[in-house]
Parts: sequence; C-alpha cells; structure tokens
Amino acid sequence: MSKKRILLIEDDKDIRDTITFALQGDYEITSSDNARILKNLSEIDPHLILLDNWLTDWKSDANGQQLSKEIKSNPATSHYPVVIVSAVSNIKETADAGLSDGYLKKPFELKELEAIVKKHIR
Repeated sequence: MSKKRILLIEDDKDIRDTITFALQGDYEITSSDNARILKNLSEIDPHLILLDNWLTDWKSDANGQQLSKEIKSNPATSHYPVVIVSAVSNIKETADAGLSDGYLKKPFELKELEAIVKKHIR
C-alpha cells in the first residue's frame, strides 16, 4: 500500500524541515515555501494540506486563511482536507473563516502534529 500524501506549505525552513522529518517515515511529503505549488494541486493529489497562515512571499493580499477558503470553496478541490498552521492567537476563528478542516497552533509538540494529521487523513 502506498503512503498517504501530505502537501506542506510553510515558508519557515526550520518548521518545514521539522514537520517533514517528523512525518516522512509514515507519509509522502511534498513541501513548498510558497503557495504557488497550489497550481499543481490536482497532480499532487494530497490526502492532507498543511498550510501556514502567514506566507511572506505570496501575493500581499492573500494568506493561508484566504487560500484555504479558495480551496474549500472550489468544487474541484473542496474534498482536500486543509489544516491551518499558525501562531495567531485567534487560530480557531482564523481556521473557521478559512473553511479549514482544522488547525495546529505554533509552537506545537510533535505528538500534536501527529494527532492532527491522523485525525484529518482519510
């Protein structure tokens, strides 16, 4: 059986590397430091999208919340589970406004990361 695929969009290299290292044994990880990779979403066909809310090099008027809302509002991509990853204090409201399936508050423990991934990967 092939591994489940996770698309990780995180502009902080240390966090991206930590998440990749923690999950790569059990999952196939495709990571990017920017949201342009979403143009290839159907080819990647992930079982889960981990999406940083604050992407520094994306268009200035978009963030993870808005990108999640675009993914979840599009009938062609709405089936992809999206988890917002952020240090914002109102992360639940941010995730809800982005129509996200869940959220992970930074800083996080690796067991929290693993639990949220298992919860949302079908």
